[in-house]
Amino acid sequence: MRDKYVNPPASTDFGILFLPIEGLFAEVIRRPGLAEGIQRDCRVVIAGPTTLWSILNSLQMGFRTLAIQKRSGEVWTLLGAVKTEWSKYGEVLDAVQKRIHQASETIEKAKVRTRAIGRKLRDVQELPAEASSTLLSLAMDEEDGEAMPEMQ
Repeated sequence: MRDKYVNPPASTDFGILFLPIEGLFAEVIRRPGLAEGIQRDCRVVIAGPTTLWSILNSLQMGFRTLAIQKRSGEVWTLLGAVKTEWSKYGEVLDAVQKRIHQASETIEKAKVRTRAIGRKLRDVQELPAEASSTLLSLAMDEEDGEAMPEMQ
């Protein structure tokens, strides 16, 4: 059995010899050192009708544990990548915060200039709304390249 079926890595590194009759299984187990010798030297586990289910369950649990370990390694790799990206995200967020702060300072400077101009314009008499609209539309036409008519 060892030479024919146990062929790692093409197969598992052990085999299970199922003895379908409980009396035959009991006779093999009863002989001192026989089952242990076969397991140690041939890498073959002896199983009977009552023990096969337990052996298969144990193997299934072992394979599930290996699968979980493999997946946990993948999760740790993914978490490492996320951690790297998270630090890059923090750097980008800091840059955005700096730019927002600069924009806020620029707006504050514009408000100061607006107040200064407003103080200078307090003494200037306001024109009626219609006259200011006409005057401003003529000034805009001049900026577009049209000649501005003479004011009276």
